[in-house]
Amino acid sequence: MIRSSNALLVCVIFLCGLEEAVLSPRGHCAGSQCFALFQESEDFQGAQERCKDSGGHLLKFTLSNVLTVLPGGVSGSYWLELHTNDRTTEEAAFQQCSCVSVSMEQNVTVQKEPCSDNLDGFLCQYTSEEQCGSLQAGGGIQVRYTAPMGFDLTDSETFPPGTIAVAEKAGAIFPDSKHVCVMTAWTKAPWTCEVFRGGCEHDCNSTTHDCICPAGQTLHPNRITCTADPCAKCAQGCQQVGDTRACKCNQGYRLAEDGIGCEDVDECAEENPCTGDGEECENTVGDFECRCGDGFEEEDGVCVDVSVCQRCEHMLCDKVNGVYECMCRKGFRVSPADRTRCVMTCTEAHCPASCVLNHENKLHQCFCPDGYIIDMDTSTPTCYDINECELEKQCEHKCENLFGGYRCLCDEGFKLHKSYMCVAIEDEEEEEEGSGSTAVYPTPAGIQPPAVPSYIKTGSILGISVSILLAAALLFFLIQHSVKRCGSFQLPSIKHSNLDIFYLQQVTTETYKRLSFDKQFKNDAQIL
Repeated sequence: MIRSSNALLVCVIFLCGLEEAVLSPRGHCAGSQCFALFQESEDFQGAQERCKDSGGHLLKFTLSNVLTVLPGGVSGSYWLELHTNDRTTEEAAFQQCSCVSVSMEQNVTVQKEPCSDNLDGFLCQYTSEEQCGSLQAGGGIQVRYTAPMGFDLTDSETFPPGTIAVAEKAGAIFPDSKHVCVMTAWTKAPWTCEVFRGGCEHDCNSTTHDCICPAGQTLHPNRITCTADPCAKCAQGCQQVGDTRACKCNQGYRLAEDGIGCEDVDECAEENPCTGDGEECENTVGDFECRCGDGFEEEDGVCVDVSVCQRCEHMLCDKVNGVYECMCRKGFRVSPADRTRCVMTCTEAHCPASCVLNHENKLHQCFCPDGYIIDMDTSTPTCYDINECELEKQCEHKCENLFGGYRCLCDEGFKLHKSYMCVAIEDEEEEEEGSGSTAVYPTPAGIQPPAVPSYIKTGSILGISVSILLAAALLFFLIQHSVKRCGSFQLPSIKHSNLDIFYLQQVTTETYKRLSFDKQFKNDAQIL
């Protein structure tokens, strides 16, 4: 029995020997017994109560056991408890209690001290039949054990129920995991909140049994410790990135260089998302807008070109098949050459000419539609349709005059080619059609533009009239010269109250030939 007590005492003193003195209690467990050194100043009775409160009692040994060698690093006097059968009547009379004295020179003595004295600490002993073995951790992981009595366990192979094991990497700020010994097995935190607050560093949710953190902090991935919330200062939001949390920004923004703020993204400058006709991109805060540019207006969600309306000659515009087109006043049509201009039109054999006053020379300028020629002999200038089919051979087979133009026709068995030529229809083509029917001929062509040059349409008669006036003036001067020489011949002045001067225009031989046809047509009409 004495040897057993000696061995326990040596074990306790050995484990409590440190390279430098520490105040935190340290202990060691072997089998069902655990021993701890508490470096707290207490008298003998206080030491007994402290050991009892933690579930143990003062370490017991016999006076006959004297330890001569102990590791250095710890010095002082520590309360122990002697077996009651070793206490003499004389000792009891002096109210002296047992202690062990340890010096820096590793001298150890067991002695008596007044029970009322406060020594440097005391030794406690604990017994537990159920023990946990060492926690199995991965490579590079260190495990710290804290006994439920409040002291750290070192170099132990067994651990009493309630022992907390913290696994962590060397130099790590936060532990990897925390475990508690329940019966003979380890349970990982967080566990039930009623047991050591679930193993949580801050607090435990009694409903979910999860660890919670105070404001401004967030739960570490180990699920037990709290860290400064990296998203606490985020300008817009936070997201989980692997095992960490980081700030994030809403759509239309990107994270600033500080990792906290958010900057607006200029979508229009980086990649223009507005690709529709007439669309222009305009950046807004956190977004962008596709708007219609100059000359376009939004209709039914799309941009429609209305710039053509601003260039219309008659300032008339309408939407046709989703596209704006220029319109013209009555008596005019849109020019095929320029869709913003208007040209005169006539659907009769003759129509009134369109005349405007030239303010520079105070003369009237009159115009006719294409395919018409002007007649200035009447009080109202009139435009007459030109019969292109009579002027010259316009078509290979047949020609049909139309108001303002003409069209070519082909005999039966021929088809129109290039608007004026007629080519024979091959039998193979008829067979390929497969309808069993043939086209009805003569085949009409589209309306052809007038064959008369454009410069004839305005003032052809004016040119002839000017030529006649010049000839008359020359004849007048010749006659006047003759009168002066003869003396007796007199010629009244040539006067005409209705004589006007009109816009001059070039007249060609071809024009004259056409005018001759018109004159012949008028004479035939008079004869009839």
